[in-house]
Amino acid sequence: MTAKKKTFVPYANEADVLQVDNLMIENRLDRITISGDVDLTADKVGLAHARRLKEVIDAVLEKLDSQALPERLPPPDVTSVANPFN
Repeated sequence: MTAKKKTFVPYANEADVLQVDNLMIENRLDRITISGDVDLTADKVGLAHARRLKEVIDAVLEKLDSQALPERLPPPDVTSVANPFN
């Protein structure tokens, strides 16, 4: 029995995190963050990792290609808050 593959809809929310080996793919409303590493080994596991990464990247490209995009996103708003531990 194989595990059910988690659906990843790019730019849909601020909550989804997909893991492929040690690679983390984090969903945001305005960006997808990819961090960590994955070995695409010459075996069935490496092939499965490569296919999953391709699925995610294909979904990202499809979403980006389907909308009007700005040249570049503005930097995020950064606010300072008082340290609650002082």
